[in-house]
Amino acid sequence: MSDRIESLIDARIRAARENGEFDDLPGAGKPLPGHAEPYDEQWWLKEFVRREGITGEAMLPSSIQLARQRERLPEEIKRLPSEQRVRETVAALNREILDYQLRPSPPFVPLRRVDVEEMVTLWREALEARFAAARQPAPTTSPPRRRRWPFKS
Repeated sequence: MSDRIESLIDARIRAARENGEFDDLPGAGKPLPGHAEPYDEQWWLKEFVRREGITGEAMLPSSIQLARQRERLPEEIKRLPSEQRVRETVAALNREILDYQLRPSPPFVPLRRVDVEEMVTLWREALEARFAAARQPAPTTSPPRRRRWPFKS
């Protein structure tokens, strides 16, 4: 008897199908993506990562992320526009490192805070190098020599 009773949901789906509400859906008549591939239990996670554009680094533990940030800091510092921004960037990273030191989580990575003055000195040296390169006159290039056509007289 329960097989013969149509549920409310089934009735609405049937009515929508009869009214043609499912006719122009995107992907209609096409196979489901990944239907020929072997089943992967974590398909939803992989799809989420791909759809949201999440990098593999974002999925690393915070201790390793901090270690990588600290490692890349000198190159990042060189591109900053002002000394104030250098100090703010280093202070923000040092706050994150201190938070990790107070509440470490596995994997345990030994992290030291960054010396602000050392980074400011590095930034100043990079700035001086950019100014020195800008002051150098551009190498002058002579126009290409024209070939002379041999004239017969």
